[in-house]
Amino acid sequence: MYARVARWEGADAQATREAIEQMRSSDGPPEGVPAKGILMLTDADDGRVMVVTLYESEEDRRRGDETFNAMSPPNDAFGRRVGVEMYEVGFDARAQGAEPLVG
Repeated sequence: MYARVARWEGADAQATREAIEQMRSSDGPPEGVPAKGILMLTDADDGRVMVVTLYESEEDRRRGDETFNAMSPPNDAFGRRVGVEMYEVGFDARAQGAEPLVG
């Protein structure tokens, strides 16, 4: 499994909450993003957002990265992007009964 980690700073707390609600009501990852899971971490007090997107293959991660790079965050809710990093997932454990990462 492979991961793409994107970080933003300067996010507006209310706009971020609205964008999250919009994403929760969607049918999963955006079109063109063959992700197996998406995890969004937010710190409303400091205006920081981190999105971890999980992929089954490096090719899927490359396609997802290209798609995300062509997009803008909804309503500029996440502030400005300050970094994107790529990883191979070395370990993945989730609690029993945990909700799926993708809708």
